Amino acid sequence: MGAKGEETRARLIAGTRELIEEQGYFGTGLNQVLAATGAPRGSLYFHFPGGKDQLVAAALVQAGQEVADLLTTLAAEGADAAALTQRLTEVFAERLARSDYTKGCPIATVALEVAGTNEPLRAVCAQVYESWQHILAEQLAAGGFRPAEASTAAGQALALMEGAVLLASVRRSREPLDDARHAVLHLIGAEKSRRP
Repeated sequence: MGAKGEETRARLIAGTRELIEEQGYFGTGLNQVLAATGAPRGSLYFHFPGGKDQLVAAALVQAGQEVADLLTTLAAEGADAAALTQRLTEVFAERLARSDYTKGCPIATVALEVAGTNEPLRAVCAQVYESWQHILAEQLAAGGFRPAEASTAAGQALALMEGAVLLASVRRSREPLDDARHAVLHLIGAEKSRRP
């Protein structure tokens, strides 16, 4: 595929990400994606022969990878699980504030709509969340948690943060994110203090 084809593909994915964050899976149609990106219909089906679900999956994978890359980079720079939590809170809070609380987490937006009805997209969402949990668990293990405890605590932290993104959107306030950050830091400290 040439540079122009890659550019069109990237535009389609970026446009889809924007739309699903603002309008959700069911609120986003392919005609809207084409209008927003200026891509020809033929290009859409050339790059995404599976149609909307394949395009949405690519957008979810890309969004998930950006967060995973951020967490991995911070971990490589020496950030512990507490620092990762702090940074993740800020990333979500900044995204929400910049969008006037219309854009939180594209994974959660789609997962809430399709988890019970669209197995392929549910699986993509699950894989993204698992990748984030794995990175957090690795940092907890590096800080002295036993592997099973690290995985459990990372899952709890992720659940707190994702729930907080939803509450922050609804309340139009970053306060739920700050509350979740404090709860995660307490969880990490409390679990750490119980280790032998």
